[in-house]
Amino acid sequence: MKKAILFITTFCLVFLPLEAQDYWNTEIISVEKDQETVKKLMEMDLDLLMEWNNRVYIIVGFNDFLKLQKENIPYTLETFNFYPYKQKEVSLQGGINGRYHSYAELERELLALQDSYSHIARVIDLGDSLEGRNIYALKISDNVYQDEQEAELFFVGCHHAREWISVEVPFLLGKYLVENYETNSQVKDLVDQCEIWIVPLLNPDGLEYSIHFYRYWRKNRRDNGDGSFGVDPNRNYSYNWGLDNEGSSPFPSSNVYRGTSAFSEPETQVIRDLFAERNFQAVISYHNYSQVILYPWGYTNQPTAEDQLLDQIAADMSGLIQSVNGNIYEYGQAGADLYLTNGDMIDWTFGTYNIPSYTLELPPIDQEHGGFFNAEEDIQPIFNENLPAMLYLIDWSVQNFGSGINPSKKRERRYGPRANLKDKTQYGREARDGREDKDTTQNSKLKANEPKTSGVKSKTIDIGSKAINVRKYSPMVIKEHKRKKD
Repeated sequence: MKKAILFITTFCLVFLPLEAQDYWNTEIISVEKDQETVKKLMEMDLDLLMEWNNRVYIIVGFNDFLKLQKENIPYTLETFNFYPYKQKEVSLQGGINGRYHSYAELERELLALQDSYSHIARVIDLGDSLEGRNIYALKISDNVYQDEQEAELFFVGCHHAREWISVEVPFLLGKYLVENYETNSQVKDLVDQCEIWIVPLLNPDGLEYSIHFYRYWRKNRRDNGDGSFGVDPNRNYSYNWGLDNEGSSPFPSSNVYRGTSAFSEPETQVIRDLFAERNFQAVISYHNYSQVILYPWGYTNQPTAEDQLLDQIAADMSGLIQSVNGNIYEYGQAGADLYLTNGDMIDWTFGTYNIPSYTLELPPIDQEHGGFFNAEEDIQPIFNENLPAMLYLIDWSVQNFGSGINPSKKRERRYGPRANLKDKTQYGREARDGREDKDTTQNSKLKANEPKTSGVKSKTIDIGSKAINVRKYSPMVIKEHKRKKD
């Protein structure tokens, strides 16, 4: 009873300021991890953050608290042990989201890059989000307004609204490439030989809601018509969509709600349509947190036919990341090593197009070290350690362009409904000067790195102040920790 009174008192203290953000209207609690309790939690469809030291950590609102009381589930209040309640994370300089980009700020910066580097950078509006915000792609290539027969890469961030760092890392890749094109010979060589597509913010509606109202918001902002909001974009792709209720949820209130049908959401539709027009060689979808590199399948614990190659590339990227700051990014098959998912992006890109596809969970390593709340000063170091892996995957794609990881599935370049157009450079709606012009034309455990070969010759990657050999790095030691669902 005392615990219930304490919890209600805490809620009252937190709820009083009406101008406060909604995320202050939630608390983090932990409960003992046992089979019966976990079963009840799953039935309640609560937002599970992590498992740690035989306890399950959960984000709860007042109604969730009442459910726990009704089920007589004992809990411990943990809120003040987590970010952003720690002072370091509460003070964001320069605004409500500090150096992290809002939708409007990112839009301005993307258009500024296009204006300053128009010979290699082009901003394209792929379509509108549910609430009418533009979903932008930054295309980088030496002949950026032409469609050349060369390798194409795809980097995407922010499927999930609360994962702010996943916006910054792909955006900083684009910024790095255009700013270093004239001065860094390796960057110039890569950009001249491929087309790099970057969508830093796939879920702009969710991000804005996370910034202004509820920091832990994950999904898009679909009104589900039953009092709940949001579809999880990373459960809305068509490959094995809705296969079961473990890898996604049929319940609209769930944080992994898959939607009413595959590609029901405009955010995933723009990705579907872009891939139908392009011929991508490799994909990275950025998330946080966990410091882990995952590859298909997610819907099953059985490996793909290309498991060895996917594992080798992941090992190479993990080693390159570790070589910068010493941080360990474990790697492995998503469905075998973590949990099952269905309708996620990398299963779709691999299953449909047979290309190396990765979910890269950015730091921190766990909730105890910040969870979704990376400090502003962490943005640049996180990008810096990921940059060699990004350049490596671009280089891998250039070297393997046209070969395909499965020759029987090699695709001809195609342009969907625009196949017969003379000008095949147009896709979607191009963004110029802020205006929109419509287009008329096998099971394995998560691993630390082991020296392997993925068919890429040993070469040096130059990232400015240091050079890293992609074939020379030391084996890593596995660091055990628990992760959240993504």
